[in-house]
Amino acid sequence: MTEVGAFAGRHVLAELDGIAANLLDDPAFLQETLATAVTEAGATVCEVVAHRFAPHGVTVLALLAESHASIHTYPEIGAAFADVFTCGAKADPEKAIRLLAEALGTDSVRMSAVERGKVRG
Repeated sequence: MTEVGAFAGRHVLAELDGIAANLLDDPAFLQETLATAVTEAGATVCEVVAHRFAPHGVTVLALLAESHASIHTYPEIGAAFADVFTCGAKADPEKAIRLLAEALGTDSVRMSAVERGKVRG
């Protein structure tokens, strides 16, 4: 377990393709889907907000006790950008992205992870 005061985390960035346009343009679905994915990956959701753009597209942000998660959608091309940043060792941001991709019905996921910060000793 990471000690209190640790300043370290993993930031996972992902590109997802081949997703049904109707799912990517549904703020309520995306809010619930993102919240469920990060919760099942071990994070604690504090709040989730969404904004739908005209004529299409949604951005969803989840404020986590461990940091944050987001998804930005492009229904017109069936794609989304997502990122999950978690501090500490409790949550698994890669798992959150995999769960999000599964809920969106795609296996077309490109992920990269960045180790951030440092553990104070």
